[in-house]
Amino acid sequence: MKRFPCGQYGRQKLQFFAAPYRAPIRAFAALVFPWHGDQIVLCNIADRGWCIPSGRVEPYENSLEAARREAVEEGGLVLSGIQYIGCYHISERHEVRWADCFAARVERFEEIQMCEESLGRKLYRLEEIGEIYHVWNELTELVFQHSKAVIDRRGCL
Repeated sequence: MKRFPCGQYGRQKLQFFAAPYRAPIRAFAALVFPWHGDQIVLCNIADRGWCIPSGRVEPYENSLEAARREAVEEGGLVLSGIQYIGCYHISERHEVRWADCFAARVERFEEIQMCEESLGRKLYRLEEIGEIYHVWNELTELVFQHSKAVIDRRGCL
């Protein structure tokens, strides 16, 4: 299994574990890397900035359903070829949470549903996002590359 470096988001320590590893407990959040050709769709989220669609897993859904819902709400994205690619272990002091990650291709673009939360979407090449992504570090870059490699291997583009 490929190893990833640790990362930091504020006071939170981040570790990424690639599939087939699964979190030992239910994920509190889901993230999706939506690829359209060789470009990824980023959403401009109020109070966060440019990032991939992500959010909490609601009590009535699983993380895959949450990833699909967040893609529609934040980006107006209908996804296909969605695949689990791994999970983040997020720790701060004595609290530990998990976030499941998915990669997918964008089947079509629709109107953004959460206009009060999402200020828009834009396509970017991987090499363009380091300067604008809300939290960019070595770990983030490697997870983006991993998501692209998974999509490329599956022939989803």
